[in-house]
Amino acid sequence: MSMPHRLIGSGDHRVLVLHDWFGTSSGWGPVLDCLDGDAFSYALLDYRGYGDRKTVGGAYTLAEIADDALALADELGWESFSLIGHSMGGKAAQQVLAQAPGRVRKLVGLAPVPAGVYPLDRDGEALFYGAAQDRDKRRAILDLVTGRRAPRVWLDLMVDRSLEWSTREAFGGYVKDWVTADLTERITGNPVPVKVIVGAHDLALTAEVMRATWLSHYPNAELEEIPNSGHYLMHETPLALAAGVETFLRA
Repeated sequence: MSMPHRLIGSGDHRVLVLHDWFGTSSGWGPVLDCLDGDAFSYALLDYRGYGDRKTVGGAYTLAEIADDALALADELGWESFSLIGHSMGGKAAQQVLAQAPGRVRKLVGLAPVPAGVYPLDRDGEALFYGAAQDRDKRRAILDLVTGRRAPRVWLDLMVDRSLEWSTREAFGGYVKDWVTADLTERITGNPVPVKVIVGAHDLALTAEVMRATWLSHYPNAELEEIPNSGHYLMHETPLALAAGVETFLRA
């Protein structure tokens, strides 16, 4: 059975693209209009319980995302590929790398969750674990990671889309896995070229966090911090993001 996905471009450099906790394959905003389809082929996957696969049930884990991503690559005939992952998708991309290291050309993390356990205090657990059932908590998370700078209308739109495009079961299941999963031993020291891009106004997944995690795990990693952006670089600074990603992939 064919796995639903979105394919952008027809270039020789093939790239699997993994979305964040709030997003879907169609939730990447204006950055999709900035991609070079002559040089790259981008395959964007929805996770189980999200987007075009909203009715598909599952365990809602990073390992399941990786299995589905690799199945899509097989379906497309992609023996090797690069990976892009945003936020939760950044940790899922590392799961793909752990499961199939020989197939990954390059890895790009966009405001990515690190490979280890994501530390939450009691208030953090209440906020993140409660977001599946609570609209206000979803909005509070989005407001936090965009540096409390985003317009009210955009925040409400993002919350509305997350409620419409994902099931509460999936939304609640994935967060429990990406917070608690520890991939550190499986990926540390991997020589794959890595680029991490963060927004200067992201109050959660900061450049400092990336230096202590991603850049310490991968010997061939580099970091770019984009000014005037928070966690949602694809919406906030799409031109700078597309340039940063594709310059790295071409190198």
